[in-house]
Amino acid sequence: MAGNTEPLSPRAKLAVTAGKAAAAVSRAAGRGSGSVIGGKVALRLDPDLLGALAQHLDVVLVSATNGKTTTTRLIAEALRASGPVVSNALGANMPAGITSALAGGSDAKYGVIEVDEKYLAGVARDVTPKVIALLNLSRDQLDRAAETRMLAEKWREGLQGSKAVIVANCDDPLIVWSASSSQSVVWVAAGQEWKDDAWSCPSCGGVMQRPGDDWFCGECGFRRPTPTWVLSGDHVLDPHGSAWPIHLQLPGRANKANAATSAAVAAVFGVPPQVALERMYQVQAVAGRYDVVSFQGRELRLLLAKNPAGWLETFSLIDGPPAPVILSVNARGADGTDTSWLWDVDYPRLAGHPIFVIGDRKLDLAVRLEVAGLDFRVCETLDEAVQLAPPGQIELIANYTAFQDVRRRVGN
Repeated sequence: MAGNTEPLSPRAKLAVTAGKAAAAVSRAAGRGSGSVIGGKVALRLDPDLLGALAQHLDVVLVSATNGKTTTTRLIAEALRASGPVVSNALGANMPAGITSALAGGSDAKYGVIEVDEKYLAGVARDVTPKVIALLNLSRDQLDRAAETRMLAEKWREGLQGSKAVIVANCDDPLIVWSASSSQSVVWVAAGQEWKDDAWSCPSCGGVMQRPGDDWFCGECGFRRPTPTWVLSGDHVLDPHGSAWPIHLQLPGRANKANAATSAAVAAVFGVPPQVALERMYQVQAVAGRYDVVSFQGRELRLLLAKNPAGWLETFSLIDGPPAPVILSVNARGADGTDTSWLWDVDYPRLAGHPIFVIGDRKLDLAVRLEVAGLDFRVCETLDEAVQLAPPGQIELIANYTAFQDVRRRVGN
C-alpha cells in the first residue's frame, strides 16, 4: 500500500535496469518509445514487479472504452496540486506499458494509470489501487474484445471485495452493473450519448426503460443510482450542491464529463474541486489528440475516434459545414481487423461537409458513406486530401493506427 517505501528487491532492481536498457535500444532503433518492450523484458525477469513498483504510491486506475487517456491526463494534472505524479501518459495501457511507466516514478506520491479494459481486474489485483475510475463501456475492436455485457461481468467479478473507492458513471448501465459489487462507490452523472450497447438490462436481460436522463429495468428493478457528483452544462455539482465552473482547452461535452469524473477522483485525495478544475485547464492536447497543426499551409485539427460511441462524440465537437473533413480508417491489429462497426456510426451527421477519405480501409468507409448518401472524395494520401480540401480549418478524424500515421506525416 501507499506509504510503504520498502526498497526493491535485487531481482526487481535488475528487472527495472534490463527493461530500461531494452527500451533504450528500441528507441535508438527508431521503433517508438520502447515502453512496451521495456516492460515485457522487466516482467519476464520479475513477474511481481508491477506490484513492487506500486507499493509506495497512492494509485488511481482509469478504464473505459472511450476517454481513458484524456481522463488519466486530467486526473494526473489535478493530483499534481498535492504531490508528484507518475503516469502512463502516452497510453501504453497493458501490464508491460504500465510497468515501464511506474519504473520511472520512484519519487512520485501518486500513480495515475490508464488500463486497457481486458486487464483491469488483473492490474487492480497487482497494484492495490486507492481509486478506480470507470467511465463507459461500448463495442470496440470487435475481433478482440468480449461482448460488452461479458466485459462488465468480468469487471464486476474482478472488483468484488476490492477496497478501492470506485468512481463510476451512473448514466451507463453497464458501468453501474460493473461497479455495484464494490463496497465503496462514488456515482458521477457524467451522461451517456451513445446508448446502443445499453438497451438490455445487464442484470436480467430485460428491456431497459429510459425516461429522460433516468434508466431502469422494468423486470428486475435494476436502476440508475443517485449521483453524488453531477455534470450540469459547464459546471460540475459536488456532493454539497456547490457548482464549480469547468474551463477546458479540450473541446466537447465528452471532455467536460471526463473533467467531472476527474474532479470526483481528486476529491477522494483531498484536492478541492476548484483547485482540480483550474489545473485541468492547463491541458491543451493529449497524446496529439485535439492538437491543431500546420501542414502544407493548412491548419488541421487532429481528432481520434475508434468506435461508434467515439465517432458520435467527435461529430458533436467539430466545426459545422462547410468545414472540410478528412476521415481515415485502418484495420490493423491495434484497431481490430473487423470494420463492420462502420455501419453503426451515424455518418449522415456529416451532411453538408466536404468529405475526403483516406487510410487502409478507405474503400470500406467509402461504401458506408455512399449508402449514407454523402458527397465525398477518396484520396490516396493525406497530402492529396489536404490539397483538394476547400478553405478553412480541416477537421481530421482517424481511428487508432490511422491517427498515428497522420501524426507521423505531419511531424506531430
